[in-house]
Amino acid sequence: MVQNTFSDFDVSGFWDDSAYSIEEYVEETPTDALIDSIEQELGYKLPASYIELMKQHNGGTPVNCCFPVTEETSGTEYHVEISGIMGIGRSKTYSLGGSFGSRFMIDEWGYPDTGIYVCTCPSAGHEMILLDYSICGPKGEPQVFYVDQEREYQKTFLAKDFETFIRGLVHADVYDTSAQDLISTLETFRTGNFSEVLQAYIKKDLSVNFDRVLRNLFTELTTEKGYFALHADELSYLSYDIQFYLLSINRKIKSKEDFVKHYLPMVAMSDAGITTGGYANFFEDWFDEKIKSKEITKGLLSGFLFTEIYKQKLFERIKQYDK
Repeated sequence: MVQNTFSDFDVSGFWDDSAYSIEEYVEETPTDALIDSIEQELGYKLPASYIELMKQHNGGTPVNCCFPVTEETSGTEYHVEISGIMGIGRSKTYSLGGSFGSRFMIDEWGYPDTGIYVCTCPSAGHEMILLDYSICGPKGEPQVFYVDQEREYQKTFLAKDFETFIRGLVHADVYDTSAQDLISTLETFRTGNFSEVLQAYIKKDLSVNFDRVLRNLFTELTTEKGYFALHADELSYLSYDIQFYLLSINRKIKSKEDFVKHYLPMVAMSDAGITTGGYANFFEDWFDEKIKSKEITKGLLSGFLFTEIYKQKLFERIKQYDK
């Protein structure tokens, strides 16, 4: 029986086929055999409306990426934003059976095992959209929920079914507060506090005013981007340099895992006003690159440290921000 759930819906204008979306999300049209296989793997019957949409365009980033809610969420006020809809398949990173697919979020991130995680959000894994089968059972019609990992996997109801969710998506322009957000973020750099742990680390080396350096660096970085986030760009890498240096002079860094553990509370997951409020793993790539280039070395007693030559280069670079 052919589904016509979206017969009156403009699917042609629904998808934003950016190069990133095509590379990371979009799968080939799913066969019935593949659909059956994915359902067996996940343990749930996929909604007919979802299958119909995926047979027209198997995963990707929607043009309308926001869904209104009646209560405030951690990321935004009164709406949730999605990065992409996972397709039916296993070959793309963000497909249901992909390396960062539904089971990965359950098994590796600890998300509740009550259904299928079908949409990603911009917070790099800290929020997901769930097809929840808790009430309907594994063969029923699941409700749609927003799940917030940072609020102990708190669930927020979005829609009675997948079709309603898709039809309810609106454009991000409806909620665009980027100009005011930028003003507020820059003001935070001027008057806000760093995390307690970072404030303590800064006191270890008073030869440089690292408080001022980081405020000025974050101001420049955020002004250029229009928002505060640390990625793989030059200024982000400089911020990783500074944070690593401050960490390394305060505690012995025994391993990469040790670095990751103690990096996060400084800014990425800070308990104070100056924070990115989340993170992607670019800082781990930075660490690997520094090890490979031998700009970070490991001593038997000292742990991981910058070489003296690289430390001198770093201090020369940050002079422009200590004003």
